[in-house]
Amino acid sequence: MSLYPMYVNLTDKRCLVVGAGKVAERKIASLIKAAARVTVVSPTSTPGIQKWSDEGSVTLHLRTFSPEDVHKMTIIIAATDDPAVNLAVHQACQPHQWVNIADRPDLCSFIVPAMVERGDLQVAISTGGANPGLAKKLRRQAEQWIGPEYESYTQFLGEMRQQVLSLGLGEEEKRIILRELLDDRFFQWTRTGEIERRDREAKELLHRLPRG
Repeated sequence: MSLYPMYVNLTDKRCLVVGAGKVAERKIASLIKAAARVTVVSPTSTPGIQKWSDEGSVTLHLRTFSPEDVHKMTIIIAATDDPAVNLAVHQACQPHQWVNIADRPDLCSFIVPAMVERGDLQVAISTGGANPGLAKKLRRQAEQWIGPEYESYTQFLGEMRQQVLSLGLGEEEKRIILRELLDDRFFQWTRTGEIERRDREAKELLHRLPRG
């Protein structure tokens, strides 16, 4: 199966997770972070999912799955340890719905990649569902290469880009200054904690821009 990579805005979208074990908990956490409206159906629940329910972050139904549960759902995730239940979830879904079945990539209309996240920076790693273990191994390696300093660095670049766009420059001028801001010295200053020096140099760079 050839997959088309994309990022999806799930804010206020109705999402169903069938299952409330440890695997489901990880998937629910990602949906909550994406501001989705999450419904969970399972006879039992982990303490973490129960806590989210008590806080109002998810709607938890402590019962077995019913085919009607998938109605009006944008995304459906089956994450139980019962293959028969997971298959029943797949069979209940409509062709237009996005479905992920744990450990059954052949039944999925989408899969969830291994992720490295540093603030607004997200790096997705996928093997197309063929080898999740390899994707996780590569994620661990990427986490060492893409350290926590990238969160601050990405925020800095985003703020600088907004400043550059507000200056009313021509396209070529914008490309030149944005390319200069990607110079390694700005990253190194972020990594070593020399934030004042970084920001001062960036400000001076903007002031050196030709006007008119």
